[in-house]
Amino acid sequence: MASSHTIRTTQTAEHAQILALYPEAFPDEDLTAVVTRLLEGSADVLSLATFDGDGLIAHVLFTLIAGEDEPARPAGALLAPLGVLPGHQGQGVGSALVKAGLQRLETMGVAQVFVLGDPNYYGRFGFAAEQSVSPPYPLPAEWTGAWQSLTLADRAPMTPGPCRLPEAWMDPALWQP
Repeated sequence: MASSHTIRTTQTAEHAQILALYPEAFPDEDLTAVVTRLLEGSADVLSLATFDGDGLIAHVLFTLIAGEDEPARPAGALLAPLGVLPGHQGQGVGSALVKAGLQRLETMGVAQVFVLGDPNYYGRFGFAAEQSVSPPYPLPAEWTGAWQSLTLADRAPMTPGPCRLPEAWMDPALWQP
């Protein structure tokens, strides 16, 4: 990642830039509704972006999940979505953003981070197929291995069972091809 890039928590005034990024990064997916609901709703999220000067070039959301045994602190987080403008893909921008998010989550006391994504990409960060905590909906067979997690530091992973996510993530279409 070029040294002129900065990573920081996003501000409400940048929501329009964030929403404009996703159709460019994912022309075949419409993530606008879920991103809007997460940024403007009641879900507890960590929203980070990479800027090149004043221009937003990448964004990631981590939705925080409270564990049943420790509802006062976030026990887990869902990494999604992660988007990088096409002209900046393949340059380490997304990787730097994920690493920055994982570091912040660790300092917040998050125990485990989940993602539904390419095992080859997320495996670079230490994510591995998750067997104990399941996504909120069954996944198609072609996505075997795509539901992954990473346990942060020396913390105990979340209690086995279905992953309980905020309402913004409870649209079954988000969990299907």
